[in-house]
Amino acid sequence: MNFAHSTPGTDNHPVLVTRVSETQWHAVEDDLTVGRGDASRRPDGRLFISIDAWHSAVFDRIADAMLKDLPTPLYTVVAEADHDSRSAWERAGFAAARREWDYLVPTDSQITGLGSVRPPSGVTIMPAGEAEEGPLRALDRIIRDEVEATVGWRTMPAEVLPRPAGTTVLDPSKYAVARHVNEYVGLVRVAPLTRQPRIGLIAVRADRHRRGIARALLADALGSLHHSGTATAWAEVNESNAAATALFESIGAQRTASTLELVRR
Repeated sequence: MNFAHSTPGTDNHPVLVTRVSETQWHAVEDDLTVGRGDASRRPDGRLFISIDAWHSAVFDRIADAMLKDLPTPLYTVVAEADHDSRSAWERAGFAAARREWDYLVPTDSQITGLGSVRPPSGVTIMPAGEAEEGPLRALDRIIRDEVEATVGWRTMPAEVLPRPAGTTVLDPSKYAVARHVNEYVGLVRVAPLTRQPRIGLIAVRADRHRRGIARALLADALGSLHHSGTATAWAEVNESNAAATALFESIGAQRTASTLELVRR
């Protein structure tokens, strides 16, 4: 695949934008690569694109080429505070579809107030790495189906890791699980990233909501991080998720930034 789009450049040199693969575009000016575009399809089927270019004129050239080559709807993600990037995408016809809040989450129970939190009667918390893989995957699928049947999985955090078709749990060792009798009813996933652990997902089966299970899972996850010497973690919460927002803010988590998901239909 090698479709080319030639337009005037930044210093009277033409910019040649070429689709070099199914998912990549390169912008070349005077024999130098001055920008790149990428496309990737998320597990939920949506097509996300990104553009890396130093000059706004080159960004616009790449965007124009990608929009000519790709079907809509198209999605992208920008930091809300990055006004230049947002303006560039808006020039290309993108508009804000949803917002995610980034939270800095303390792990010390003296700050969170979670030290005295216990699971509800009959529920036990299995620490990360102790859950059986089969029941864990089954719970994950139940929760995903429940989300898709209500608000839709696209309302979950925008940064979704690529995964093989049908695989929703890449590393079971990252999950702590709430178990009631012999059933798994809730889970929390903590990704041990280098600079700061990320609470990637906390979810409870719909028929077990409002029983304090999510709070108990979060208490266990943050307690484990604190005992390992980690002072803070971070999490992303969709602004429309009132329950998750209330949970994190009730334990002293602070909003530090926000991310916008933009769409061009």
